[in-house]
Amino acid sequence: MAHDHGSAPVEKGYVALGWSAVGDLGKIAPMRDAFKTRYAATYPEAKPGNVAVSAGVLFRFATEIKAGDIIIYPSKSDRMVNIGTVISGYRYDPDMPEDCPNLRNVQWHRSITRASFSQPALNEIGSALTLFRVSSNADEFLAALEGHAFDASEIDEVSADRAAAQVQESTEDFIIKRLKSGQSAYQFEHFVAHLLKCMGYFSRVTQASGDGGVDIIAHRDELGFEPPIIKVQCKQVLSTIGRPEVQQLHGAIERGEHGLFVTLGGFSADARTFERTKPNLRLVDGEALIELIYAHYEKFEPRYQMLLPLTRSYVPGPIGMTQE
Repeated sequence: MAHDHGSAPVEKGYVALGWSAVGDLGKIAPMRDAFKTRYAATYPEAKPGNVAVSAGVLFRFATEIKAGDIIIYPSKSDRMVNIGTVISGYRYDPDMPEDCPNLRNVQWHRSITRASFSQPALNEIGSALTLFRVSSNADEFLAALEGHAFDASEIDEVSADRAAAQVQESTEDFIIKRLKSGQSAYQFEHFVAHLLKCMGYFSRVTQASGDGGVDIIAHRDELGFEPPIIKVQCKQVLSTIGRPEVQQLHGAIERGEHGLFVTLGGFSADARTFERTKPNLRLVDGEALIELIYAHYEKFEPRYQMLLPLTRSYVPGPIGMTQE
């Protein structure tokens, strides 16, 4: 399942994994930590997260799968979903093609076109992981194995809006993570200043300290003489901002000026209550920041589009197609 072998596994009755440099998995102590140690020693450049995930796949393939387990193999080359039963323990064969020596023998029962399955079921077996347990849509695959396939169109109709919501949520998670981990706090201030420029403001990042937390000065005219002057504070944090920090920014605002507080996280109820009493104050949380990014993304400089590589796409909607 690590590589797509086309129809070979189905024709010859097996499923196989790669990572041949690790060697015979049967000679590793059947403990997750032992597999992590072997993987890390084999691939010393691998990051800890990669070691944990990849070693976990090899551990489950060698030790957790049992004869009689049902296995699903989606072959990309012919767009078929193959369902079978594992009929052997783990075995190691260095002569296997495509450098995939880790084997399980499988008795394949059915090969079904992808179009026969609902989109949620296809999404689940399209996981980036090489080996995983099917859970959310197990009933649909079991029904297909027994020859009693579900009506995929009915399932798709119910789940289309959920699919669109999941795409939106994963995109928002990606944006927040990139803004948090892909920049320093100072670079985040420059990002917000650039966003304001894309919105039609002249803006500059301040260098002063002890200025009430003001990180950016923004204004409509090039020289900064015409009102309104906007003083901006940026917090590259995921935690909740409370009323005291918001009050500190408001204290730095003079008559005729406006305050803008931008954060990746959220604001407390007290902070929001304070905002409602101050018409010259605006709080922008992570959700509102994402909406501004969507609205002005096409005006971003290339470096910021590289920081947040987004592509306009279409996802299934409740009626027809909805653009996201």
